[in-house]
Amino acid sequence: MPKRRTYSKEYKQEAVQLVQSSDHSISQIAQELGINNNLLSRWCREYASDGACAFRGQGASRDEELTALKRELTRVKKERDFLKEAAAYFAHESK
Repeated sequence: MPKRRTYSKEYKQEAVQLVQSSDHSISQIAQELGINNNLLSRWCREYASDGACAFRGQGASRDEELTALKRELTRVKKERDFLKEAAAYFAHESK
């Protein structure tokens, strides 16, 4: 599976400004830039709704959530492994 392409905030803003300043259609500009026209349309919508705050990226909150989930997964795996070992120990002792 190919790796997902990422675009910088500046690239997105320049592409949106190109759409706004040009009299060409979004699909023509997207083709010239080598991106999907749906992607460029979404960038235009985001820029129109958020303005200068558009294209913030994934941000720290998503990273923090991912870190917390990984920490919880590690804890749950340790608990599971301990319970497996305890069950095996008591099953062996009861024979």
